[in-house]
Order: sequence, then structure tokens, then C-alpha cells
Amino acid sequence: MTTTTETIGTGPGVHGDLDAVDLTDPRTFVTEDPAAIHDLWQRFRTERPVHHHRATAGLPGFWALTRHHDVMAVYKDTTHFTSERGNVLSTLLQGGDSAAGKMLAVSDGARHRAIRNLMLKSFSPRALRHVVEQVNTRTRDLLSQVVDRGDFDYAEAIAEHIPMGTICDLMAVPPQDRQRLLDWNKQVLSADSSDGTADEAWLARNEILLYFSDLARARRRNPGDDVISALATGEVEGRPLSEEEIIFNCYSLIIGGDESSRMASIGAVLAFIEHPGQWEVFKAGGVSVESATEEVLRWTTPAMHFGRRALVDVEIDGHTIAAGDIVTLWNTSANFDENVFADPRRYDLARTPNKHVTFGFGPHFCLGAFLGREELKALLSALRDMVASIESRGEARRVYSNFLHGHSSLPVAFRAT
Repeated sequence: MTTTTETIGTGPGVHGDLDAVDLTDPRTFVTEDPAAIHDLWQRFRTERPVHHHRATAGLPGFWALTRHHDVMAVYKDTTHFTSERGNVLSTLLQGGDSAAGKMLAVSDGARHRAIRNLMLKSFSPRALRHVVEQVNTRTRDLLSQVVDRGDFDYAEAIAEHIPMGTICDLMAVPPQDRQRLLDWNKQVLSADSSDGTADEAWLARNEILLYFSDLARARRRNPGDDVISALATGEVEGRPLSEEEIIFNCYSLIIGGDESSRMASIGAVLAFIEHPGQWEVFKAGGVSVESATEEVLRWTTPAMHFGRRALVDVEIDGHTIAAGDIVTLWNTSANFDENVFADPRRYDLARTPNKHVTFGFGPHFCLGAFLGREELKALLSALRDMVASIESRGEARRVYSNFLHGHSSLPVAFRAT
């Protein structure tokens, strides 16, 4: 399947030299043959599991870890590694993140634990019961509008609305503002082609921050039963959070809560098209929704990597990572590690165990993991109950990113059960 019109100049199929692979370039991951990416990661795991990536275009070099156990070890290790100087390539390579020490994802230590505990109150299964009910209702309502209607774009008609609706329910964002937030989110983290610019992403990011600045002030005056109100009125060590802490954490929630779930949702439907045997088994009830959810998460791995900086000199597999070095953890490789997953390139909805790292691991394990799983479970349950067949109606378009893995468009047709 051809998924992009871009000219691939740095993709894995162009050369056999791992030193020449540019993991900072989105074109490396936008390839006509997804198997080529798996081949690339397998080579890294076998030949260069701890790989020092060359400096590119004036940006510093960095380490890339591709084996499951190395990735897990660094995720757990907050003694030797920090998130406070960025946690993705786009910020790490620029020297840091402006939200460091304020946003949960790029904070460590006692402050991180305190803010996380404050937010966890809004993310417990009990607190989310009503949100989960809305997820199920919204998913089935959206599907009812497209079954037997003919061709439609699943990404636009379904996938864009479920996660955004869910996270906005959690944050009590007014309905009239949700489309604007979705549009800004797309500009921040992904683009349909290389036409997207850094300036556009920066402007969209600022729009989101300004929006939540206004909303947080309103919630401080009139709090409700939502996560923004919890942040706006909560205290750590007897003191309220700063305005920056509130805004940055709202930003993190809306970005993470939308993009990753959207990519997983689109990937789930595409996987059913590409693996009709698994659809038949699932449709017949031969696989549980819970098991299928975990395999979709492993298979799609929306966040290809996360990153850290070394605080001190650390040795990994005979390589010395110097203090200050950037270390990237490639989930998209770890989730297909042959030493952890039997026949990892097989899409197996009954796979067990399934120790994927799609949500990360350790102290920074994704705060929204429960909600992300519930969104996928709602989708899979609705598909099994309401859809008899899923048919491709055109080419799927890949997002242009070195961080997000997935598609921004998926033309399909659903026939009703």
C-alpha cells in the first residue's frame, strides 16, 4: 500500500548502512512497505541495540535503544536518567522543554509525584465511570451514522471524535470549542505531509496554552467536577499550583489524550482490513475484547519513542552513556522484540502475555492508560456488534512525523450486521 507522495530519501530501504539512517527525519518512517521498518528495527536490535546516532543538520547526536529490556530498564530508572530536559526528540535535540519542572511528562522527583497524585484522583476507574459511559454511547452513535452509508473516511468521521470528545468530557471543555482544539492538536504533533512548518506548530501550541489559561482562570472562580478544576483548586504542600503548572498539564492532557488514541483507533480498523482472518475470529467471539485491545496497542504503538537525558555516566551493554547524553527509547522496536514476543510480526488478537510498552513504564507510565484502553474496548465492542464487514475504499495516508506512528486518513465502507 502506498501511503505517501513524499520522495523517500532516507528510508531504510535506500541503504544498508545503519549509520546512515536518520531517525530524526519523518521520511525514514513514511515508507511504501511497512515491513521495511520492521526489518530496520530488527537489524538495530541484532547489530546495534545501543546505537549512537550521528549529529544531523546542526543538531547533536544521541543514543537509540531498541531492545525491550533496555527500554524498560531506562523507563524505570529515575536515578540515572531525567525527563526534565525533554522527553521527545523535538525538544531534546533543541536543548530542553520550556515546560520542564511544570508539566508532568517533563518533571521528576517529589514534585512529579505530588502533581501526579493530585491528577490521579480524576483518572481513577471510579471517577471515570461516567466518562466511560459517554465513550461507549458516543462510539455507537458515530458508528450508527456510517454503517451502510457507503464510502467514508474513518479517520475524519469516527476516530477524530472519540478521543477528543472523551478528553474534553474529562476536562469539561465546552462543545463549541472542541473542533478548534482538534485542529490545533493536529498542527502541533503531526502533519499530512512535509508541508507543515515549525512556525505553524508553534502557533498552534500557543493557541492551546492561551485557551487553557482562560479556562483555568474561570475554573478557579467557579470549580466543577473535572480535571481542570482539580488542577486549578488543588494544592501541593499547602500551596496552589502555579498558573504555568495548570496550563502546561492541561496542554499535555489534550495532546496526549487525543493523538495516541486517534492513531490506535485508525490502526485497529486498518489492521482488520489487512488481516481479515483476525477480523473473522474476533467477529465470531473467538477472542476477548480485552485481549484484542492489548494487541491493537502493541501493533499500532502510536508514540514511536520517548527520551531521557543521562544524569551521570551509565553503562548499557558495554557502551558508556555520558552524563548529559540524550537517550531515546524506541517503543516501536521494543514492541516487536523477538526475545519478548513470539512471532512479533504476526497480528494476533489472542496474544498472551502481551508486555508491550505502548504506555511507557515506570514513574512516567501514561496517566491516561485506563481511559485509552476503555476507548479501544468501546470501539472494538461496537465494531463486533454493529459491523459485518470492513472494506478498504482507497489508500491510507500516513502522518508525517518522527514521533507519531499512524494514519491521518483511512477511506473505508462498513456493512451493517
